[in-house]
Amino acid sequence: MRAKITYAITAAVLVVYFVLVGSRGVMLIQSGTVLTVTFGVAVLILPVIGLWFLWKNTQFVRRANALAAQLDAEGGLPVDELKRTPGGRIDRDSADEVFAKRKAETEEAPDDWRSWFRLAIAYHDARDTPRARKAMQRAIALHDGKMIEA
Repeated sequence: MRAKITYAITAAVLVVYFVLVGSRGVMLIQSGTVLTVTFGVAVLILPVIGLWFLWKNTQFVRRANALAAQLDAEGGLPVDELKRTPGGRIDRDSADEVFAKRKAETEEAPDDWRSWFRLAIAYHDARDTPRARKAMQRAIALHDGKMIEA
């Protein structure tokens, strides 16, 4: 729940920022000179890109959470078997061992979204965020019945 609140606050702050930046862009365009109109249009592009990114990221998180809820209802969420340091951080060797299991599971069932979901968690635990995101995108696509490139 804490993560959802943090995400909502961050998204709200970003939207306020985009509105402020957009208003500056409109003010520049209203000035009417070639230079200020050009800068105004350029400034307006930034909030549009930001809003698009925020929307896509929110959709990704919602879909991943829906998969997690479904997997939890099925009793298929991976058990946290990771060793931790005294400070609470995940032990790297432990994460690598779990990752090897999850990778083998995914290689045995490459069309099963559940194995890709668990692999995404293993990538995340191994601190490989880009691959975690790609594995989760693959899980979402397989769940939704969409074909994607490997």
